[in-house]
Amino acid sequence: MITYTDQNDLFTLISKKLQRDLVIYAFGGNAMMYYGYKDETKDVDLLFEMSEERNEFIRILKQLGYFETSPITIYIPEKLRDPHCPLMFKRDEGRFDLFVRKIFRTILSPRMKEDLFAVREYKDTQTLIVKVLRKEHLVLLKAVTDRENDFRDIQLIVSQDKQFDWQYFIDEVIWQFQHGDGWVLLDVEKMMKELKKYVFIEEKYFKQLYGVKKKHP
Repeated sequence: MITYTDQNDLFTLISKKLQRDLVIYAFGGNAMMYYGYKDETKDVDLLFEMSEERNEFIRILKQLGYFETSPITIYIPEKLRDPHCPLMFKRDEGRFDLFVRKIFRTILSPRMKEDLFAVREYKDTQTLIVKVLRKEHLVLLKAVTDRENDFRDIQLIVSQDKQFDWQYFIDEVIWQFQHGDGWVLLDVEKMMKELKKYVFIEEKYFKQLYGVKKKHP
């Protein structure tokens, strides 16, 4: 497992080995640690805008003893066949899931890039900039990745944060669908139906999803 301190130490070390500045987006359990939702995580989910940036990050991970591993036991078969399936690197109990441009079919939207929760800079000769996504985007992307414990994390975020903006969340889901993510409505509907067993979700948000589905059967 990787703690918040481990993550900061690791990103500081990576910044010392960079040959160029890097910007990465944090959206998994590692992002949740910046919020204080959890103290440790087994997987570090990162999104890069360009494959060259991911390659530079991988170069350093390999120097630090991480090795590439298969995602076959982590993601469902349909997602494994997607061209935007992540590259995964592991050492001990810690794992990096590294995506480029998309998390499967879900793209890095303008609102994801603009409405950030936090920005952390790890500076040495070069700078590693970690942009932490807003909580509504964390929930969306955990519905998309749908791995073991992702639903538990969603439940934790929504139950602890009374200011969770469901309309903002639904607007992003619909935007993603309108921009080519054919899976997102099903992923989110499945998640919300299960989540409704534990937290109150107004029916109007389900109706908005169903309305989009009816227009695009």
